[in-house]
Amino acid sequence: MAKFSPFDAADYLDDEETISEYITAALEDSNPDVFLTAVRDVARARGMAQLAKDAGLGRESLYKALTPGAKPRYDTMLKLLHALGVKLSASPIHS
Repeated sequence: MAKFSPFDAADYLDDEETISEYITAALEDSNPDVFLTAVRDVARARGMAQLAKDAGLGRESLYKALTPGAKPRYDTMLKLLHALGVKLSASPIHS
């Protein structure tokens, strides 16, 4: 019988382009927890302690902000995304 390891997206988030595409895909979902989960996956891939330091946040604050159901402040998310090396952008829904 085949044994499978649990899938962990953080294992594959090893460069800024992949991270950017992953976060962009999460932003397309209407459930805000999908976005928070994606950012948390990236944070785990990069190291939570290092990300907290790079974003100027406490580690506990980072965990709290990325918990499903959390309502993190906009400026907190911008700091996190900047520390991860990605930026948000907007595009028209209808071209």
